[in-house]
Amino acid sequence: MMASTQERIRRRLQWPLILWSDATPRTTWLHEVMQEQASGGLDAWYRRWRWVLDPIAMALLSVVMAAFGFRGIWGSYSLLPVDVSPWWALVLALPACGLALLKHRAPMLVLTAVAVLFAIDILTVGGVGTLVVLLDVLWLAVFVASPRVRRTLLLLLGASIIALFAAALVVAELPFAIAFLIAIQFGAIFGTDYWWAVAVAQANELADLHRQRAEAAEHESERDRTEAVNREREMMARELHDAVAGHVLAMAIRAEAALSTSPDETADRAALQAVRDAGLDAHTALRTMISVLRGGGGELAAAPRLEDLDGVITEARRTGLEVTETRSDERFSVVVEQTLVRIVRESLANCVRHAAGAKVDVVIAHADGSVGVSVESRGGSPRAHAAGNGWGLSMLNERVRALEGTFHAGPVDGGWSVHAELPLTVRT
Repeated sequence: MMASTQERIRRRLQWPLILWSDATPRTTWLHEVMQEQASGGLDAWYRRWRWVLDPIAMALLSVVMAAFGFRGIWGSYSLLPVDVSPWWALVLALPACGLALLKHRAPMLVLTAVAVLFAIDILTVGGVGTLVVLLDVLWLAVFVASPRVRRTLLLLLGASIIALFAAALVVAELPFAIAFLIAIQFGAIFGTDYWWAVAVAQANELADLHRQRAEAAEHESERDRTEAVNREREMMARELHDAVAGHVLAMAIRAEAALSTSPDETADRAALQAVRDAGLDAHTALRTMISVLRGGGGELAAAPRLEDLDGVITEARRTGLEVTETRSDERFSVVVEQTLVRIVRESLANCVRHAAGAKVDVVIAHADGSVGVSVESRGGSPRAHAAGNGWGLSMLNERVRALEGTFHAGPVDGGWSVHAELPLTVRT
């Protein structure tokens, strides 16, 4: 809270862009700042009205000091030929207290004006009121100043103390020890005020820095959580597509084929059997995924291998595709074989959806440290209500790229081609 308040004050009071003609009502802004720090009760009331109460208290102090006869405390610097009434100190102290009402609005300008009144007070009456006001305004000016302005104020304080020492030594003709003691007194009073303001400001800046770092860490953690959730969603989407979507599509296609032909008990029973098998496979895949998600471990599904291609091609032939397969008996790593099977399965599923009855060539061959898979269709016609969204090919592309392979899918003369090249040795 204090750090944010200080920063708001500093942004508003940047030196030297301090103008008396600021159009924003000072009391409205200052009340807002004070209310942010208030905690309730008398303390809250004081913080809300402190900008008025402090100058009034300093004015009352000046009156009390004058009533007790305090004057001439800087008598060594006085230029007056005779002593004057201590009430004359109010001529300088009360205007200084009035200027203190504006210290939050224009601290540097008020500091300059009060310093001038203090200098006049030293050379004349020698009261205490202007000193108290000067310390108060100096503290705020240092507190809200930037490091560069603080260094400037410190140099000015040092120069002022040296000037007071020289004036006491040369003009007032005081002994060196007395002049030096006066300089030490002024240095201790104003130096302590300056040090206190800098210490509080730096403590607030440090607290604000820790708050910003904590917020940055929280944002980074939230971003990491979001990325992790997105990765999990992508993984679940791929697994659902690979394990379930193909089976459900096969069920729809076999049912559509049975409905589009004349009734035939043998063919209809075969279609029902195929629908049943696909439904059971989809059910098994879903149960496996649900079990993994609830238990938080294990594999979502057994990784398909090259021997599973026979079932994939047989199912594609059942749907009416004319599939020819060319592949060697060479075996590859699990991740490579899994990717090969999924490429063939997705490609054949797309052929069933968009090129029913097409002739499809499936070729798997390896050479020069890589293995290639090609699925090319010719002819066929799209089925009704079988439009896709391109997710399958997109996920295949992502899988192949993740294994540092190449992937291409697009139209060819009279059909469609899917081709991928995978390195034999991949980083899992």
